[in-house]
Amino acid sequence: MVPINIDLNADLAEGFGRWELGDDDALLTVVTSANVACGFHAGDPTVIRGACRQAAAGRVAVGAQVGYRDLAGFGRRFIDVPPRELADDVLYQIGALDGLARASGTRVRYVKPHGALYNAIVHHEEQAAAVVAAVRAWDPECPVLGLPGSRWLAKAEEARLPVFREAFADRAYTPSGTLVPRRERGAVLHDAELIAERCVRLARGEPIAAIDGTPLVVHADSLCVHGDTPGAVVVALAVRERLEAEGITLRAFTGEGR
Repeated sequence: MVPINIDLNADLAEGFGRWELGDDDALLTVVTSANVACGFHAGDPTVIRGACRQAAAGRVAVGAQVGYRDLAGFGRRFIDVPPRELADDVLYQIGALDGLARASGTRVRYVKPHGALYNAIVHHEEQAAAVVAAVRAWDPECPVLGLPGSRWLAKAEEARLPVFREAFADRAYTPSGTLVPRRERGAVLHDAELIAERCVRLARGEPIAAIDGTPLVVHADSLCVHGDTPGAVVVALAVRERLEAEGITLRAFTGEGR
């Protein structure tokens, strides 16, 4: 049997001031990559630096989770930003996070868009190109993470950025392989054991069921557990334990960390 490696990532540093969201410390003992908020959709400098410090201590790869400038909406609302502005916003976020990461003993290893931006650049040509331009301006060899089949990954590949594909442990899929919008019933999954079973299938390249029951194959280098979902730590632990029990090795897709 061919050995299988998979990355397990989570969205972290999404608190802000007195508002706490998720258990970053606990998740950082489970995941191999951390998508760290950069202050535009969530996160303040203290929260962000704390997550970077814990990631460095646990040898977890740090990624810049860039988003729209939308604290009130948690970055989950589409914003029709002109491409040049969007590129500057993304570049600003990566640079800010990298400064805090380096002060914490690590650095930004990859870039993953967040929320509405993530979903928009599945199809939005101009915004996808803008995010690619920002990443290239920062580091033309920086790995990027996104949805398989998205314009974002296609344009990143054209720009010769290292491209990695992501699947979601706790989100439902449409038959076409896109995420079911959060406002729809059944969009977010909560049963830890069912999620863990699905992650084994994803890691092995086996089909999972789309929301209508259609078999769907999602090729992935990394699996995401949302840090803001209730019970996220329980879900992440169940996923990790089940993957390891099946002989699947958890390892950061960037090749760094634990």
